[in-house]
Amino acid sequence: MTKQSTAESADSLSRSLEVNDSRLRDRFGISPDLLAREFQAELDGGEILRGTAWAIDGISNSAPLLQALFAPDVRRSLICGSAEEWLDLCRARILPEGEIHVLGTLAEVCSMLLDGHTVLFADGSPHALAVATKDVKARSIEEPNVQSVVRGPREGFTEVLAWNIAMLRRKIASPDLRFEPTTLGTVTNTAVAIVYIRDIVSPEVLQEVKDRMATIDMDSILESNYIEEYIQDRIYTPFPTVFNSERPDVVAAGLLEGRVAIMVDGTPFALLVPALFSQFFQSSEDYYQRADFSTLIHLLRFLSFLLATLTPSFYIAITTFHQEMLPTTLLYNLASQREGVPFPAFIEALLMEVTFEILREASVRMPKTIGQSISIVGTLVVGQAAVDAGLVSAAMVIVVSITAIANFVLPAFNMGIAARIIRFGLMTLAASFGLYGVFMGIIALVLHLCSLHSFSVPYMAPLAPYQRDDQKDTLFRLPIPWMKNRPISLKPQKLRRQQ
Repeated sequence: MTKQSTAESADSLSRSLEVNDSRLRDRFGISPDLLAREFQAELDGGEILRGTAWAIDGISNSAPLLQALFAPDVRRSLICGSAEEWLDLCRARILPEGEIHVLGTLAEVCSMLLDGHTVLFADGSPHALAVATKDVKARSIEEPNVQSVVRGPREGFTEVLAWNIAMLRRKIASPDLRFEPTTLGTVTNTAVAIVYIRDIVSPEVLQEVKDRMATIDMDSILESNYIEEYIQDRIYTPFPTVFNSERPDVVAAGLLEGRVAIMVDGTPFALLVPALFSQFFQSSEDYYQRADFSTLIHLLRFLSFLLATLTPSFYIAITTFHQEMLPTTLLYNLASQREGVPFPAFIEALLMEVTFEILREASVRMPKTIGQSISIVGTLVVGQAAVDAGLVSAAMVIVVSITAIANFVLPAFNMGIAARIIRFGLMTLAASFGLYGVFMGIIALVLHLCSLHSFSVPYMAPLAPYQRDDQKDTLFRLPIPWMKNRPISLKPQKLRRQQ
């Protein structure tokens, strides 16, 4: 007998009810939420069949099942000759079809209990029945807090994977919408679903997603970021190569373009791949407004990204090395403001940027009722106090304020984080080499962006490499009737949206 067969035999359920109950109690240890109810059933000849119903309180509601199963008329219909026959009759006549699993090992019993099932043991049978009695207690469907819109659906994903799948089914009522379930985390056993549309997604992209998911070897998956860090293309880059969203309409739109979604039980944030640079400047609301207004907002977001990354570095470079570029009046004004300021422009900017980052983080961690007031009032008070104390100039406060506000315009939070990281690097180059350093940093940044890929798709597509047809929804957003094709960069099986 091999080691594997020996292990399987040791894990198999016993015909003895006492042995099975004892092994299950030992497996869970002292668990006040593990519930066991002993019951008796009648066999032929008046013999009594003993059994136990197991469930976990809080994730399973076994009361309706037990009330139905042991009603007097039901008990009479289940009279038979053995424990095996009794379980078979329960499965065939009483319990709802499609929600029953026949179990043969202790590992299967534990897995089903933790999934919200009620497990029935019968003395004399080496099998058990698992009945779906999951009692989901979760946050109700609400409007997303992070990706809110003025016009558009108000529903967001929740922490329950089954509900999230149902919301996607409502958005895409097609049998070609596929959900491939898997389990990750050797301890947490987290349910994960790979989602795609069968006749649209690129087979190469789908296979690459599956291959990367297969490499995940970890004991716990508590949030979708655990998976994101495993499957992302490059670790050492500030730019996100995996898109995340808590909006069903955003995920549905990505699937319809040929992307693959990864949904994780326990988090409202789903992952979308491949993720392109331009995707992080788009919002679902862009497609619920007129095309001309959406185009204006698109351009405003790209401009805001440039302001958020470049404004402090240009100010530092010009005021430190290139004062001759300033108009005379402005130069005199800035010089008078800086009179008495003990720090160079770089230290001044660094001090204000760090202060703003602290206030931003404090507003996030504070309770919602006072968090916003901390952010706004704290910024005004600290900025004015710093100017009055002569630590920074008023112009620097304006520069940092413009930078912070521009950062908030970006619809994707993780792209805003990238802008904040890049900003400090460019500020250092500006303080060291002036505008030459800033432009060297910009060139290095562009080269780095062009070198990135997301699941074999160039990150800067459709700008680099250039795809003419995809420009209809990149910097500009043309009217929806004009966007007849899906993005060529994603290599969809069906290119045409409109026949």
